[in-house]
Amino acid sequence: MWILSAILLITLFGSAWAGSRPYFHIDRLTPPIVLNSFLGILAFFTVLIIANSFGFFPQSIAAPFMMGIYTFIGGFFFGYAYRLYKQRSKSGSILYQNRSFWIDHAPNLLAAAIIIFGLYRTALLIDLPVTGIRITSGLSLIGFGLFTWTLKPVPEFRTNGVLILDRWIPWHEVVTWHWQSESVLAIEFFAGNKKDEKRIKQFSTAVPEPERKEIETVLKSKMDEYSEERREKMFNSEEQ
Repeated sequence: MWILSAILLITLFGSAWAGSRPYFHIDRLTPPIVLNSFLGILAFFTVLIIANSFGFFPQSIAAPFMMGIYTFIGGFFFGYAYRLYKQRSKSGSILYQNRSFWIDHAPNLLAAAIIIFGLYRTALLIDLPVTGIRITSGLSLIGFGLFTWTLKPVPEFRTNGVLILDRWIPWHEVVTWHWQSESVLAIEFFAGNKKDEKRIKQFSTAVPEPERKEIETVLKSKMDEYSEERREKMFNSEEQ
């Protein structure tokens, strides 16, 4: 049992480290990638179920295997949540964010519900027997709930940069901005990856018309404040 516990502990810390690294961004997920990944996972577990029915994947192996899967998922989301927390801490205070009940409170209520269900799933606070499957599956839900709590669905324009989902864009990497319509703002920025340093990406966000002047003031002041750093970065990118 102690060998399994050691393996699960290593898996937890390893996956948490992987989740905390900025190697993956949500905006890279495309419908084909999501669909193919879902089909791949579905096919993988179908094979396991068939193997179990023929006796090639007995319960004595299936239980530790699923504990490892749950531990990996939980650790990854714990690390991901910590990464988002660090990004929010270093990006400064909020200058502008589109606020409403569905943006500010609904995601947090969902996250709280997931965390509470994760605690219930561990069976630590109820009379059900505590098992490895229950502990690890509950931890995976708690990790996903913390990730949901730290992930914001709309961009946050902060003193040191812009947070869009899980991507932090320093102000000197914001190339330009323009209005696509009366209430849709487009921001162009450097991808931020050294291999993609010349590449410029864009995201759009809805802004209520009464708040147009507010966000324009923020963008103009920050674009002026970081104009020299932006010019230097663009010059270095052209040289490469």
